[in-house]
Amino acid sequence: MTRTEDVTSPTGVLHAAYGAFMAAVREIDDDGSWAPTGCTGWAARDLVFHCLSDARRALTALHSPADAAPDRDAVTYWAEWRQQDEEGRERAAHGRRFARTVAGLFPHFGPLREQYLETAAAVLHAARHADPQRPVATQGHVLDPGDLLRTLAVEVTVHHLDLGAPANGLPGPSPAGLAEVRRTLDGLLGRPVPLPWDDAHYARAATGRAALTAAERGALGADAARFPLFS
Repeated sequence: MTRTEDVTSPTGVLHAAYGAFMAAVREIDDDGSWAPTGCTGWAARDLVFHCLSDARRALTALHSPADAAPDRDAVTYWAEWRQQDEEGRERAAHGRRFARTVAGLFPHFGPLREQYLETAAAVLHAARHADPQRPVATQGHVLDPGDLLRTLAVEVTVHHLDLGAPANGLPGPSPAGLAEVRRTLDGLLGRPVPLPWDDAHYARAATGRAALTAAERGALGADAARFPLFS
C-alpha cells in the first residue's frame, strides 16, 4: 500500500487485510502448520491452502471483465453463504475435505507458504491496476471491482481470526480488515449490532464461530434466529 492510499478505500482495505495475513503466514513453521484452527477439521496448513485457493479465484475474477451490470455488492455477496440448508452443509463439508487432502500432499509447509505469499502479492498488484468502472465475474455473480476487493478483505480477515492470532503469537488481523468485516455484518443485519462486541468477537459470533449466550440472544431479539449471518 502506498503512503497516500486511503486505508478505507477498497484497495487500501485489501492491502491492509492481505498484508496482515501474509505477515502471519510468514511466521508459521512446519510444526506450526499442524496447529488446529477455528475452522472445523482444519489445521493451519489447510486454512492457508484454502486462502491460496481464494487468492487464485481473486486473480481470475480481476481478469474476468463482465458485460452485465453487477447483481451483488460487498454486502449482498454474502447472503448465499449462510449454509443453513443441507446443500450448504454438504458444500462446506466437501470444501473442508478437499483442503485437507490437497494441503496434506505438501511434505513440508514451506512450498505451500511461498505459493500463498506469491499469489497474494499478485492479487494486490492486480487490485491496484483494476479498472474500477469495469464489473467483474466471480462465483456466478457480477460485482464492481471495489466490492470484490472488499469481499476478499472480509474473507481473509475472518480466516486470519481462525488462525488464533494474536493469542498464539502470530501477528493479528488489521484494524481496517476488522472494520470492513463489521461494516459487512451490520449491512447483512440491517442495523449496527446492538451489543458491545469488539470487532473480533462480532466476526466470530456472526459467522458461527462463537455461540450466542442467552443474554445476547435477548439483546438481538428476532434477529438472533438469523445468526450466523454467513459462515
